[in-house]
Amino acid sequence: MKLRLLAVGTRMPGWVEEGVATYRKRLPRDFALEVEEIAPARRGKNTPADRAREQEARRIGERLKGDEHLVALEVTGKPWTTRQLSRQAEDWRMQGRDVALLVGGPDGLDPALSARAQSAWSLSPLTLPHPLVRVILAEQLYRAWTLMVGHPYHR
Repeated sequence: MKLRLLAVGTRMPGWVEEGVATYRKRLPRDFALEVEEIAPARRGKNTPADRAREQEARRIGERLKGDEHLVALEVTGKPWTTRQLSRQAEDWRMQGRDVALLVGGPDGLDPALSARAQSAWSLSPLTLPHPLVRVILAEQLYRAWTLMVGHPYHR
């Protein structure tokens, strides 16, 4: 199973790249995390948020593969504990499908793209900066994997 993080935003600070790389290296090949950056929509002073979300959704849609399980990361999604995430990951693995984790831009995900997702996950009710979301997500996926295999990292 492969996990793909499709995240709106490019040119992340070095600490983000380093943080994500740390956890990606720890994951095994059969639970690999790939990160694909999606160019954000151009936003002028008068650009409506829905137009920007639609443009970003098109860009994300172009990268999706037909057989992936889609997970929309949204503040309105369901919060999962680490143990719940681990069980969720085990379910994904049993389905034999790859997973695409979708993170929108500053205005969130387009509702049409969110509707295509099989699940919606909230990392926190707080508004988190998108660069930090990448690091938290990578660490939590690693932690979920350690629970799946009985590794002592999660204690």
